Amino acid sequence: MTRVNPSPEDEPTDEKPHTISPDAQINHAAALAYWGSVQPDVNGMLGGYPQISRIDLQGSANFLAKLRRLYGPNRSLEATQGRTHYSRAVDCGAGIGRVTRGLLADVCDVVDLVEPVHRFAREVEHGTDMAHLRDQGKIGKVYTTPLETWEPAPGMYDLVWNQWCLGHLTDAQLVAYLSRCIKALKEGGWVVVKENMSTDVQKKDLFDPEDNSVTRTDEKFRQLFNDAGLELVQTELQTGIPRSLGLYPVRFYALRPVTPRETDARTPFN
Repeated sequence: MTRVNPSPEDEPTDEKPHTISPDAQINHAAALAYWGSVQPDVNGMLGGYPQISRIDLQGSANFLAKLRRLYGPNRSLEATQGRTHYSRAVDCGAGIGRVTRGLLADVCDVVDLVEPVHRFAREVEHGTDMAHLRDQGKIGKVYTTPLETWEPAPGMYDLVWNQWCLGHLTDAQLVAYLSRCIKALKEGGWVVVKENMSTDVQKKDLFDPEDNSVTRTDEKFRQLFNDAGLELVQTELQTGIPRSLGLYPVRFYALRPVTPRETDARTPFN
């Protein structure tokens, strides 16, 4: 979810060494309890900032369009009515399906969803907002399970979408999870990560006790992607969210499994 960017005076100022890393403070049961108390609507999913949903979804659509323009359709994509569609994608940490409804269903034939909060998953499976997508056969399987224990089938997806959810995994869990995502990709598939960025002046990850999540630095994400065996292909910041809201910056990462390949002259946009 979106989070408020703490002002410098709100950040820890003591210079004592931190013996517990931010991710070690994550309590999965407490995180589930927090989300279980949140209303299953866009306002709840976006932490009280529903006005950014359209901006967020447009930024995501633009990012996927850039990937298609720069790298073109591959053999895992199908041309349908003049548009390039992904055959099957998965929306991880999907909540009530906001991203599926507002983006992924438009560019994918079928979308699976992974969501550990039962009341959110019920909205996907039975709610009126998703009824037209269910009727169209756009909604595939709904896995009501945490990401840290989700085991996707091998070679299943053209696109694995992760947004505002990876902060609930420890560093070790995130590396293991991303490694499983690699195995779940079809040839030429993408793992996309869209997450808040830590703005800590000491370039440290930040733990949020309210929802038991960690906001990581760009450097930490790149390290964990590398540890998982993923190559960073493209990255950029989300634009258009008013600074007056005081929210964290949000960054996209487009990732593929590390494989020997010829040097690509294209420069990642950032």
